[in-house]
Amino acid sequence: MAIHIRDVPWEDRSLAWDRDGTDKGRKPCVAGETADEPVCEGIIASGTNHPRRRYSGRGYYMIGSIAVVRGARPAPGEVMQIVDWQHPKGVLWVSSHSGVCRIPATEVLYGSTGDVIHREFGISFCIDPSKVMFSQGNRTEKMRVAALTREGERVADLYAGIGYFTLPVARAGGIVHAMEINPVAFGYLQKNIVLNQLSDRIEARCGDCRDLLSGVYDRVIMGHFDSATILYQALSHVHPGSVIHVHSSGHQPSDITGQLKAAGFEAEISARKVKKTGPHCWHFVQDVTLA
Repeated sequence: MAIHIRDVPWEDRSLAWDRDGTDKGRKPCVAGETADEPVCEGIIASGTNHPRRRYSGRGYYMIGSIAVVRGARPAPGEVMQIVDWQHPKGVLWVSSHSGVCRIPATEVLYGSTGDVIHREFGISFCIDPSKVMFSQGNRTEKMRVAALTREGERVADLYAGIGYFTLPVARAGGIVHAMEINPVAFGYLQKNIVLNQLSDRIEARCGDCRDLLSGVYDRVIMGHFDSATILYQALSHVHPGSVIHVHSSGHQPSDITGQLKAAGFEAEISARKVKKTGPHCWHFVQDVTLA
């Protein structure tokens, strides 16, 4: 079925949705310097458009205006399918991540990369996905932890990255001590704190979290898959009633009961799956509520 449209200058696209007659049930189609804004029946239109066919090509996800592809290297035809459908600034292939900082191995297959603004749930992340990792699969987990955070909680984010958990938790009311060892990611973390106007709620430090832990925390976020290996150090900075979120990857969650017992804590442990990381392998998070 044809869709009635009217042309909107690209610079006015953010205002278009407030205009009378806009069909808010449909998305505008951006092309060049204009956006084709769908309008309701009976509204004067500048033309008609026809719905695009459903995309059936190679899987990808968007970080800002950059299309990111994982897995095997895509063929040129697969890249152009993404370009024709999404019109991205660039198409980036991420073949792997390495080291404790999870540095991405990347190749630009179309266009260019560079800093972009990626938005999730009202939070803006400045990032260049060719330089630092950004996982789309953690979106629900970020918002879940933010929803659990109480106003005024002192929160430690041991592997803060560019602010994946730090920013939503601070916006939810937490007072966050954010620690990041990778100076490139830390630079983006500093930008993102300012970008989201959260400087009064976040203390950010660059370095090894084992050396930066300070005082006592109500909530501890351990978002690295090797978190269980340093849990004993985090247990020196909590109190009965504190909650620790321990991430891991494998066929089952990491066994942390021995470390809890050695530190003198009893705890209620609830494990959940975040996303699949490989054949029969999952990203787990364990919510540890200390008694």
